[in-house]
Amino acid sequence: MASAQPGKFLSAEERRRQRELEEARKAGLAPAELDEEGKEINPHIPAFMASAPWYLNSDQPSLKHQKNWKDKVTDEMRWYDRGAKVFQANKYRKGACENCGSMGHKTKDCMERPRTKGAKWTNKNIAADEKVEDFELRTFDAKRDRWNGYNSEDWVKQAERFDKVEALRAEIRRKELLERKLGGGDGDGKAADGEGAEEEEEEAEGVDGELGQDEAKIDETEDQGFAKVEKRVRTAGGGSTGSVRNLRIREDTAKYLLNLDTNSAYYDPKSRSMREDPNPGKDPSQKTFYGDNFVRQSGEVGGFKDLNVFAITTHERGQDVHMQAMPSQAELSFQQFKQRKKALEGATKEDILAKYGNAAEKPTDEVLALQATEAYVEYDAAGRVIRGQEVKAKSRYEEDVHINNHTSVWGSWWHDGQWGYACCHSTVKQSYCVGAAGREAATDAAEQLAANMEKKAAEDEEKRKASKLVGHKPGADVWGEAPEEQQLDQQKVLEALRRQEEQERGVERDERKRGYNSLAGQDVDVTPEEMEAYRLKKSRGDDPLAFIDKAKGQQQGGGEGGYDYV
Repeated sequence: MASAQPGKFLSAEERRRQRELEEARKAGLAPAELDEEGKEINPHIPAFMASAPWYLNSDQPSLKHQKNWKDKVTDEMRWYDRGAKVFQANKYRKGACENCGSMGHKTKDCMERPRTKGAKWTNKNIAADEKVEDFELRTFDAKRDRWNGYNSEDWVKQAERFDKVEALRAEIRRKELLERKLGGGDGDGKAADGEGAEEEEEEAEGVDGELGQDEAKIDETEDQGFAKVEKRVRTAGGGSTGSVRNLRIREDTAKYLLNLDTNSAYYDPKSRSMREDPNPGKDPSQKTFYGDNFVRQSGEVGGFKDLNVFAITTHERGQDVHMQAMPSQAELSFQQFKQRKKALEGATKEDILAKYGNAAEKPTDEVLALQATEAYVEYDAAGRVIRGQEVKAKSRYEEDVHINNHTSVWGSWWHDGQWGYACCHSTVKQSYCVGAAGREAATDAAEQLAANMEKKAAEDEEKRKASKLVGHKPGADVWGEAPEEQQLDQQKVLEALRRQEEQERGVERDERKRGYNSLAGQDVDVTPEEMEAYRLKKSRGDDPLAFIDKAKGQQQGGGEGGYDYV
């Protein structure tokens, strides 16, 4: 719609052609419209944005009316011309550097080697004046741009130099491997015939393959894909033309992607550092990154910490050792301390070995002679002795030693979770054996205990049968909910209601004059009629009809005490 002129009359045919042209431009079948500067106008821009206002008197399609004409704060794209010289003087000038004679800086800021006699006195070798430029960085980003003034072309030159050096190194290594394969120059006679040349080519190819394996170079297919440059051409509304390299895929994960939890280790994008461990609970054998602080705890950090601890400890014990005041003395004292400690540990180890011996050393002939035996024992596959005397297992206790008239050892009897002697069934260690009498006494004691338990159970059963509560069931009709088919005496219910009302009126009259309630001579059991009267008089706050009588009385009397509510 940028071609539509405001205020100009168009016929129906012209409007149809204009609409078809716009559709063709949007579909990419027709070239885009050009503005007064020759730039393409995006056909997808709406008409109300592409059309200029009538007061601008714009006869040509343009988008200048959409630009911001206000002056913005911008920074210059230039930078300091490093190393540029302006003027070469022949004699010293007043106000110049006394060392080199340049007017670009003062004597204290001179970067040249201090001369024995400066240019002010010798008037020789006057340095040229530097080109002094002043750039004012006004925007926030420009003042904090760490790459400001960096020229990428310098790095391209450096990268080309690295590639050349790498190619020369590979060629030298290739020649060395080829000479090693050929045996140091025996190929003079072979080069004359075709077979020798083919063999040399095959060997050279083999050397190239070994060289590629040794240096772990990129595969040929990947190298071709990396060097391939693809051209991308976009329309005016979709961007500009550019070139893209197919970079190789990085298999390693960035440190800020190891843990996506927002409460994990903090990553500083400016310094590209993550000091804490992003996965502290993960198995150390499965982690590839432990945080940047892990590097701070490696190397000589441990030794420096030990030195500080030694200095503090010795200073507290009264010695004049200070890490900051006398670091050399502290270091020397620490080294002497470690030597003495090592010597003391060695002496202690020697004393222990001299006293108890070393099990790792080869036993002496005397020990081997004591261990040797002439007894021949032969075993079968099941471990039974076929020939010779069976070796009995040794025990730390004396075997087959009977004390206190016992004929068996302690632990030969087990009864009711207790160890004892099998000869007398005694479960008391170090007791005197009484033989069969002890076994009979143990049996009689067990029988007597069982009889006593049965007698006690029988007595409890007789007491229960003789009790008055036999056949009595708890009064669920009294203390719980009243059964539906309960027969009550109405006269007794009315009498219970009257007594309860009199008791309540007495309490309301005067609390201090209430009589003493004694249970002496009275029946403490609650009858079903009294329980029914209690249920009838019980106040229920959740009952909506509980206070209906009181509310009616207030309506008739006009409120409490004859006063109406406001």
